[in-house]
Amino acid sequence: MKPRVLTVLILALAVFMNACGKSDADLAKAATDKLTADKVTGVTVAVNGGVATLTGEVADVAVKSNAETSVKSVEGIKSVTNNVTTKPLPVATPAAPDPMLTGKITEDLKKAGCSTASVSVVGGKVTVTGEVPSAVYAKCIQTIQQSGTAGVDNQLKKGR
Repeated sequence: MKPRVLTVLILALAVFMNACGKSDADLAKAATDKLTADKVTGVTVAVNGGVATLTGEVADVAVKSNAETSVKSVEGIKSVTNNVTTKPLPVATPAAPDPMLTGKITEDLKKAGCSTASVSVVGGKVTVTGEVPSAVYAKCIQTIQQSGTAGVDNQLKKGR
C-alpha cells in the first residue's frame, strides 16, 4: 500500500508544480520587461506553451540577436522563435548637380577661349568634356582649377 500512496503523492506534487508554473501571459510580460531592462526596442513578444515568438523591426542584426538572448534568459521560456526583421539600409542618393558653379565655370571657360568645352558639376566635382584647340588647352585647365572645386574629372581633349 505504501508504494501506491507514494506514487499518488509524487503525481499530485508533479501536477501541483506544473499548475503553479508561470502562465504564457506571465512569461510574455516577464520577457517584455527583460527587453525593456536591456534597452531593446521595436520587439514584441508572444508566448504560447512556453515558446516565445519575437516580432518587430530593429535597426540591425545585433539588436535582433540581443532580443533573442534577452528573452531566452527569462525563466520558464522553453525556446525562442525570432521573427524580428532588420530595417533596410538607406539607399544613397546621387548628389544634385550644382547649376551655379556649372554656370560660373562655363562663363570663365568662354572668356578663356574654351567655348567648346562642356562642364557639369555634381557634389562639387567638375567633369569637363569636349575638345578645345591645343593653343588654349592649358589655359582651359588652369581656368577650371581656379574655380575652387572639390575635384576635376578632366575628359577634355586637345584639338588642332
